[in-house]
Amino acid sequence: MRSHSPAATPALYLLWIAMAQVAGQEDREKTTALKDLLSRIDLDELMKKDEPPFTFPKTLEEFEYAFNEYGQLRHTKTGEPFVFNAREDLHRWNQKRYEALGEIVTQYVYELLEKQCNMTKAILPVDATEDEPTSFIYLSPDALSNPSKLLVLIQGSGVVRAGQWARRLIINQDLDSGTQIPFINRALKESYGVMVLNPNENYLEVEKPTKSSPLPSPAEPSEEPAEKRERKDDKEGKKKREFYEKYRNPQKEMETERIPIRENGSSEEHVLYVWDHFVSKAAAKNVFIMAHSYGGLSFVELMNQREMHVKNRVCAVALTDSAHNMWLQETSKVTQDWMQQHCCNWVSSSEPVDTPLDPMLPDCPRVSAGTERHELTSWRSFNSIFRFFSEVLDLKEDEEAEETSNIVTTRSSSLKSKHQDL
Repeated sequence: MRSHSPAATPALYLLWIAMAQVAGQEDREKTTALKDLLSRIDLDELMKKDEPPFTFPKTLEEFEYAFNEYGQLRHTKTGEPFVFNAREDLHRWNQKRYEALGEIVTQYVYELLEKQCNMTKAILPVDATEDEPTSFIYLSPDALSNPSKLLVLIQGSGVVRAGQWARRLIINQDLDSGTQIPFINRALKESYGVMVLNPNENYLEVEKPTKSSPLPSPAEPSEEPAEKRERKDDKEGKKKREFYEKYRNPQKEMETERIPIRENGSSEEHVLYVWDHFVSKAAAKNVFIMAHSYGGLSFVELMNQREMHVKNRVCAVALTDSAHNMWLQETSKVTQDWMQQHCCNWVSSSEPVDTPLDPMLPDCPRVSAGTERHELTSWRSFNSIFRFFSEVLDLKEDEEAEETSNIVTTRSSSLKSKHQDL
């Protein structure tokens, strides 16, 4: 066995150190080169997706969806409910797809109102010219001529249109809970005339004409400090960046402008206009109003504007999770007292339906709608509302009969006294 000399050991050790230093230098150089390479790669850009174009089907059939016998929206091939996230990590595209389906659902509900409920459109304004934007409401055949009862339906705010309470319910639950059709059918069965208002159809949306932005003149520099100008630009561009930063080739949305519909530019204006031009001219002796959410605010505003007319015509008002506020709307004490006697508000609550609740404001009684979901309050209160209307009408008719009886008795007594005198 060969032995190493003591002098060779330090030499080998120095050689090993030198080799290790060279290897370490090479590793550091490789690491530096890798870092440099990674710094040139935009990882966020690699993670971005190409956003699909905003082109969607125009009919339920093309969407491959249909309403089944229970009024539920189901896929025609799989039988599954509607799926919002049709494409993962493409929320904006999924939202646009949902909105496109919602527009089709709106037209579908219009068809049901016309074909199943036998209702017709009345164009607003009533004296509209050919070239101005218009809206419409729906009327039952006897809405203006029914001598006894008229039911007026007012929806809340948002994307919903005539005949709808909540688009979300129509798409994700069923037609009964999300539309006004069960209320219309029940009212027609009980001999009401019916008016379906359309308070969110306030404008015509048209494509905004493209305008070439003039370049700022170098001879006229802005008086704003450069730092303030930069902050302003950053703030204005933040929202747009949030929209587009997820996508490599984001779809640009069409820029539009809204042309308001004359005298119907808001929910409040619409309700007032329909009252003046339709409800006030109807033959019905007893008018009943049902209003959901923001529709309740619009009704209270109608009370503020037409107090005496409303009191003389309206028998009862059913509100569901109404958004009205007596203080903010500066409602008179007389109106508040009238609402205490003639209105009832079914609000979202975990209590059983019709359970009395503490009043939050000095206006109308509040009872539970039997659900904590705001959009479901109308449907869950369905039977209670019609029972409320019937009770109010029965009470009114009893009072009128008693008053008539008293008048007849008084006249009879008066004639008898005269006869005795003679």
